[in-house]
Amino acid sequence: MLTVSVIQRGKYGGRLIKTLGTITPFTIKTAEVPEIFPDFIEDASQIVDELEKHDIFNCDLLITYSLHPDITSAIVDLAARSGVKAIIIPAAAFRCDVTHDRRIAKKYNVDLRIEDVCCSIEPGESDVINEFTAYIGKPELDITTENGLIKNVKVLRCAPCGSTLYGAEEIIGLKEKEAPSAIGLAIQHYPCRAVRGTKDGIHTSARIHKEAVEKALDC
Repeated sequence: MLTVSVIQRGKYGGRLIKTLGTITPFTIKTAEVPEIFPDFIEDASQIVDELEKHDIFNCDLLITYSLHPDITSAIVDLAARSGVKAIIIPAAAFRCDVTHDRRIAKKYNVDLRIEDVCCSIEPGESDVINEFTAYIGKPELDITTENGLIKNVKVLRCAPCGSTLYGAEEIIGLKEKEAPSAIGLAIQHYPCRAVRGTKDGIHTSARIHKEAVEKALDC
């Protein structure tokens, strides 16, 4: 069974931890970095040393919401050297040094996922990511209908923030043809941390959930 470590920063990471505890059998470890940082950090070793005290790098999968290129790179370095098999960096590539982090991941054979929207995570070649995405990642639904109405929605794979569980409840009782758009709207009303005010971010999350309903209904 997987051991998943989550590094929080302020409000970021809390919903994932709740979702992991609700729907997965994984062992979960958590630690936090300070919410406020300067734009440039020359030496992040003290911050990473504090994380190490929580045994956060003794895991199969590390998900870091550090959201700062200097800190994230230091975390990736130590995680890779500590034997972590997979790392997920949410909340957009501009929050990390993509070139550096991918180079380190390649050197230590780590499956590194840098995700703008975490509800787009799909299975791949890594056993660790595949076990994780058996529960968490790109939404997958099993929908039962009766007389053209949505009778029941079973969440087979949930978005990390838990929005899929919320959206599934919101479409029960609706007409089949209304359900795809309705879940997309519900996801945008859910307090998702995806970026707002652009054509991507929260709109991508809404589209992914809409497509999950369409697939389940075979639209």
